[in-house]
Amino acid sequence: MWDYLQHLRFWDWLAFGTLLLILEIFGAGGYLLWIGVAAAITGGIAFLFPALPWTGQFLAFGVLAILTAVFWWRHQRRTTADAGHSSLNRRGSELLGRQFALHDAIVGGRGKIRVGDSLWLVSGPDLPAGAQVRVTGQDGVLLLVEPA
Repeated sequence: MWDYLQHLRFWDWLAFGTLLLILEIFGAGGYLLWIGVAAAITGGIAFLFPALPWTGQFLAFGVLAILTAVFWWRHQRRTTADAGHSSLNRRGSELLGRQFALHDAIVGGRGKIRVGDSLWLVSGPDLPAGAQVRVTGQDGVLLLVEPA
């Protein structure tokens, strides 16, 4: 085993990286992905510098594994911080400010507009069918409208 470690080649690192990436497919949750990428990059370094001793290869692998993990951690934190501004589960938010013709008249404060191939329930002042309304807000699945 000791002799094998002292004569590591770039194929060994690429095989190790491939193995880690295959194991990641089976549900490691992202933990093995970046270590596998670090092993593949180490294989590239070993290809470019074939005289690099095994200690240098392991040092490069360790540093790359830490760098890729920190990179991913920082990326995830940034993405998670931006997730609060997502329109996921707020489908009507992209309709704010747009104008539509009423499909069904607003009677008693409730009516409908057609957006694409769907009908949306709207709330606003009583208006006849066909009147132009502007979407001003959203309350769950109910769009708040005013005359345009």
